[in-house]
Amino acid sequence: MSADSEGDRFSDAIRLLLLIAAVADPVGTPVGPDVPANAVAVVHAESRLQKLDFWLRNPDYLADELLNDYERSGEMILLDLAGKILDSDEPEVCAIPMLRYLFGAFEYLDQALSVLAAPRLVVVRQRRSQTRVIQDSYYLTSKGRQIADQATAQFPELAWYTERALLVRALAEATGHTALALRNRQYLQRDYAETPLGEIIPSIADRARERLSALREATLQGAVHE
Repeated sequence: MSADSEGDRFSDAIRLLLLIAAVADPVGTPVGPDVPANAVAVVHAESRLQKLDFWLRNPDYLADELLNDYERSGEMILLDLAGKILDSDEPEVCAIPMLRYLFGAFEYLDQALSVLAAPRLVVVRQRRSQTRVIQDSYYLTSKGRQIADQATAQFPELAWYTERALLVRALAEATGHTALALRNRQYLQRDYAETPLGEIIPSIADRARERLSALREATLQGAVHE
């Protein structure tokens, strides 16, 4: 393994740890027999994790979805949050492109998750039938929560991941918790849906910035005429 690929594996692991820490749901009580010791929260389904990771890795798509919600609700905070992303170079500097496969954006997570699994920061459990895996579940342990909190405290640049992951969580909660609901919403993006299978999903930063400018102008005109 090259130094670069090893570095990518660890940076992917940090991103996934902070994402899981932000979006996972509490394990709750009573604790089932399949729940690992010291687990505090869980994300069910690899496909759901992939969809959430897509928004974290592609700030332009995240911002555009915030603009969609702004148009529906009129909540200024959504316009401001989208502006914070699109007024910066975040869509270019922070983007980690993903390929489009049959069920949407996808990347193999096994190597990055192995970095988290070895020290039991995240424990992956599989529910299987006789012939296949039905569902993967990603359990965040108390140690994983502690490391995620320490990482953002010691390295402020990592706090960006947590801030954006919390936006991703809010977007997912407004969309629906299932992978299918997230997939359907992402496929409403024309550039995403029209990407050929096996190719990189393209940036929409320029289009999103034009849309932001138009919405700001419309909002200003509306305020002037009130």
